Amino acid sequence: MKFSENKAIYLFAGKLLAWFGIWYLFYEIWLLPDGRLDAFLSVNIVEVAGGILSLTGYDFFLASRVIGIVGTNGIIVVNGCNGLEAIGLFIGFVMSYPGDKLKRVFFIPMGIFVIYLVNVFRIAALVLIQYYYPAGFDFAHDYSTSAIFYLAIFAMWVIWINFGQKPGPK
Repeated sequence: MKFSENKAIYLFAGKLLAWFGIWYLFYEIWLLPDGRLDAFLSVNIVEVAGGILSLTGYDFFLASRVIGIVGTNGIIVVNGCNGLEAIGLFIGFVMSYPGDKLKRVFFIPMGIFVIYLVNVFRIAALVLIQYYYPAGFDFAHDYSTSAIFYLAIFAMWVIWINFGQKPGPK
């Protein structure tokens, strides 16, 4: 296999690695130590998940980053669980893969919103799992809800691959 035959793949991989490197440094050096964006996002997700739980009639509690159904300890939405790192991953995939710039301008905010909503429902589901099946909480947190979260990101990237292309000649 010659480099010229796979130039597009190598270019994509190079851009993706560069994006992840930049995002990692930006997050680890500036965003994470500052903490304000993580805190805002975590508290907001807890409040919106609480709104969803209130629609179902559960008696729940909120305290900053903590949400739970009365009678449980609740769960805390820490920095690694608020979706900010996943948003960086999603943006990296979209920015690295070729596509129409105007479509990218609209697709990235839509994707961020989808990731946010998936995470809100993930947190609400974890609260319910903690209430109904506390022994399964760790498994659900570590595997099943995370898998759903990353499958949503993968699905959006596949959508970008298929619909983000520049229009070709007619």
